[in-house]
Amino acid sequence: MKSLPQQQVYFMFDTLISTDDLHAHLSDPNWLIFDCRFTLSNKQAGREAYEKGHITGAQYVDLEQEMSGEITAHSGRHPLPPIAEVAAKFGQWGIDGNKQVVVYDDIFGAIAGRLWWLLKWLGHDRVALLDGGYPKWLREDKPVDTEEPASSSTVFTPQPRNHMLVDTETVAACHTDAAYLIIDARAEERFDGDVEPLDKVAGHIPNSVNHPFDENLELGGTFLTPEELRPMYQNLLGDRSPDHIILSCGSGVTACHNMIAMEHAGFKGAKLYVGSWSAWITDPARPIASNRTTTG
Repeated sequence: MKSLPQQQVYFMFDTLISTDDLHAHLSDPNWLIFDCRFTLSNKQAGREAYEKGHITGAQYVDLEQEMSGEITAHSGRHPLPPIAEVAAKFGQWGIDGNKQVVVYDDIFGAIAGRLWWLLKWLGHDRVALLDGGYPKWLREDKPVDTEEPASSSTVFTPQPRNHMLVDTETVAACHTDAAYLIIDARAEERFDGDVEPLDKVAGHIPNSVNHPFDENLELGGTFLTPEELRPMYQNLLGDRSPDHIILSCGSGVTACHNMIAMEHAGFKGAKLYVGSWSAWITDPARPIASNRTTTG
């Protein structure tokens, strides 16, 4: 009797992936890699860096051209793209339900986390952030090249999980409710309102707490272990469940880093405030807080 062909089983990476694990799958046709390097102060720098060298097989994705939608008067700096538009791009890039996606940048996931979140939001769980990013890949002398790979188009069918995000009206209703907690991923000096290099108003949403995304990292740029992250976030959450946690930042990008860290630590269910601070301040009637005062 003939034996049935053995079906290959793939382990799913859905939060972080090591450089060694990615290196072992560079030639796997069911794996796709995306370079998300981007600099707010020089919006061509990411693409230019990609063209000078990138992980072998990686495609480039631009934060503002491909991971964000059209800015409106109340959207904040990096609103979500329309679902149909981003799903079409995912299909053009070859993403379908069978693909393991790996995303990376050169600032330890601060930008690439946005693509991780977009894929999760639209129902694709097989996506992981490269732990340590491009700097670690280079330090280990792993393969890089300058060729832009040809993508094989497919159909990506979005399955939106709108429980993963909240809008400004929800935040306005929740920020005074002790059952909820807003965690802000910006640097301490921006949260405190001492400096504000990107937005017109400095400060933070009243009653929110600060957890800069780089506190999720070791000195070398890799994530802390789940055992190290868990007490940090448990201390922030208190007796709240993760689905009562709202993650914010300047424009809904670096907040995704905190979500990855939370899931890595076992706290799944937090929600992203996509508009974040840059959307909150579009209405001057909304209250703001700083290390000096609270208004509104």
